[in-house]
Amino acid sequence: MSDIDKQDIKQEVFDLYDDYAHSRINRRTFMEQLSLYAVGGLTVSALMSFLMPDYQTKTQVKADDTRVKSGYITYPSPKGGGTIKGLLAEPAGNKKKLGGIIVVHENRGLNPYIEDVARRAALAGFISLAPDALTPLGGYPGNDDAGRELQSKRDKGEMEEDFIAAYEYLKKHKDCNGKVGVVGFCYGGGIANMMAVRVPGLAVAVPFYGSQPALADVPKIEAPLMLHYAALDTRITAGWPPYEAALKENHKSYEAFIYENANHGFHNDTTPRYDKAAAELAWKRTIDFFKAHLT
Repeated sequence: MSDIDKQDIKQEVFDLYDDYAHSRINRRTFMEQLSLYAVGGLTVSALMSFLMPDYQTKTQVKADDTRVKSGYITYPSPKGGGTIKGLLAEPAGNKKKLGGIIVVHENRGLNPYIEDVARRAALAGFISLAPDALTPLGGYPGNDDAGRELQSKRDKGEMEEDFIAAYEYLKKHKDCNGKVGVVGFCYGGGIANMMAVRVPGLAVAVPFYGSQPALADVPKIEAPLMLHYAALDTRITAGWPPYEAALKENHKSYEAFIYENANHGFHNDTTPRYDKAAAELAWKRTIDFFKAHLT
């Protein structure tokens, strides 16, 4: 709720939301534990409203923005879900071949925030494709809770193939120059790391607070990496030191940033975990990195 000040919320509340958002606790347990922090006039329902994403008012680049041409397409994923739907976006009136960016969603399907990010990438001068890994189960259901439940039902390996197939599709698109990178958030950050390992032709990978690949797979990485981590996200950031050591040992090209006082999900501007300064800096760095490697 608008009356709640983010600064007044204990870090434990954000950690609790992280457990809920990653299905480590169910909704009932989440609400029960949240009640411990409903003090000083705060109610559980007020805290819930504060923590849940706001997709109505937080969109930066709307679907009807005339600066961007966007629409849904389908592409083949024979080793994955068969046929996958995705949002394809590029600058309006574009007449030239552009660098391509695969935008990978969190653990809840292609929700409005990720579609917005895909349009932001187009506005920055790229052709982007944001797949929906929930396509075989009917697609993003319009609700993040239901989206998480659906995504948990999909085969992990098949979903990985869906994003690799997206790379192949975009690389051959008539408006793409053949250079394709990936940016992913949360689950998608892990997919970005996976693609760096498994896709030899990948031009660049930018994982936002993504789980690291197996250290034994680091020698397979060819793409330059830019990695964004949140200092308060101890669950994911704890895996960075050994990953960095393996990257150094194998002489891989990378840049990494840990944003102080930022939570997991700090780039997602639809929830109170959003950190405006960190998000804007990380996105600027990301776009500059893509421009250096995809144009």
